[in-house]
Amino acid sequence: MTDRGRSALRQNRDTFEVGPSKMQWNGRQLVIDIDEVGAPPMVTRVKGRITLTPAAVTDIEVALTPDGRHIWRPFAPTAHIEVDLTQGNRWQGHGYFDANFGTAALEADFKTWSWGRYPTQAGATCFYDAIRADGSTLALGLTVARDGTARVIAPPPLTPFKRTLWALRRETRADAGVRPQQVMPLLDAPFYARSLVKTQLFGEVTTGVHEALDLTRFAKPWLKPMLAVRVPRRARWVFKD
Repeated sequence: MTDRGRSALRQNRDTFEVGPSKMQWNGRQLVIDIDEVGAPPMVTRVKGRITLTPAAVTDIEVALTPDGRHIWRPFAPTAHIEVDLTQGNRWQGHGYFDANFGTAALEADFKTWSWGRYPTQAGATCFYDAIRADGSTLALGLTVARDGTARVIAPPPLTPFKRTLWALRRETRADAGVRPQQVMPLLDAPFYARSLVKTQLFGEVTTGVHEALDLTRFAKPWLKPMLAVRVPRRARWVFKD
């Protein structure tokens, strides 16, 4: 991932380009072409293609704050994904696609949040839990069928599980008496963690993607310079065509 200036951005109805990488919707699939350089300690070329085929595209848009300054858009909670990247990273399987949009900095409106998306026999179930900067809370449960039909549900209990290597607090939804557990770490940073987590929801055991975000930590002056190491900046990149 690379931070780039405005000169490196192009967008039209079906294509979004940032530097040499781009996403393109062809009417049935989201095709993501990547041409980047990995961050330390793995400073290597990362190039290839990810193709995501949604089971359905939803029309859901969720406001994460009452004023609508932050939006969550679960475009395709259930999808098939094909990955073909450099260094022999080729595989295919179950995937999803969502995005967040906002008109304010996250740390201005949130203290912490926890998000999880878990595949189920019927489709996928998602949870969004957050503590906002004003002390109010968000506790969203959403189930989405394979045809894209969605409905809000009353989530099971919010249950803590093991902290990360950076001692980041984590919690997700689980049936009463069930303790979630990490199956595989995906990203472990001082303020953010993404992992595969196993839990039980309404009697069904499932393993899904979970993220925990501590925006109070993120706002600390000592942490911000660390981001430049993992996310380099290329402010003057321009298109050649």
